[in-house]
Amino acid sequence: MSSTALQYTQNGDYLVPNIELNQPQTPLGKYGRMRRTFLKESRPILYNHLLLSGKLYPHLAEIDQAAKQRLEQMMPALTQAAGATEELKARDPMQWTSRMNACKAQAEEVIRNELIYN
Repeated sequence: MSSTALQYTQNGDYLVPNIELNQPQTPLGKYGRMRRTFLKESRPILYNHLLLSGKLYPHLAEIDQAAKQRLEQMMPALTQAAGATEELKARDPMQWTSRMNACKAQAEEVIRNELIYN
C-alpha cells in the first residue's frame, strides 16, 4: 500500500489539507452539461457519489461523446425521411432550414430521453 504524505496549510487555528482535484481541463459540450444539470437537480446522491469518487467528469465526457455520435448517426436518416435534400436547399432554403431544424429537434429529443435523462 502506498501512502503519500499530505501537505497542510495553517488557516487560523486549523490545519487545512492541500487537496487538488486533477480533472482534465477540456470543456464539456452541450450534452455533458445537460447531464450534469440533470444529475445535480434530479439525482443528487448519484451526482455526489460520482463527484467524490472522481468519476463525474469522465462520466459526463462519455455521455457528451455518445450523444454527439448518436446525433451524427440519426441525422442522415431523419433528413432523408423529411425530404431535406440538396435540391430543396437550392430551390427553397427556408423550407430546407425548417426541415433540418425539425430533424435536429427530433434527434435531440431521442438523445435527451436515452442518454441525458436516464
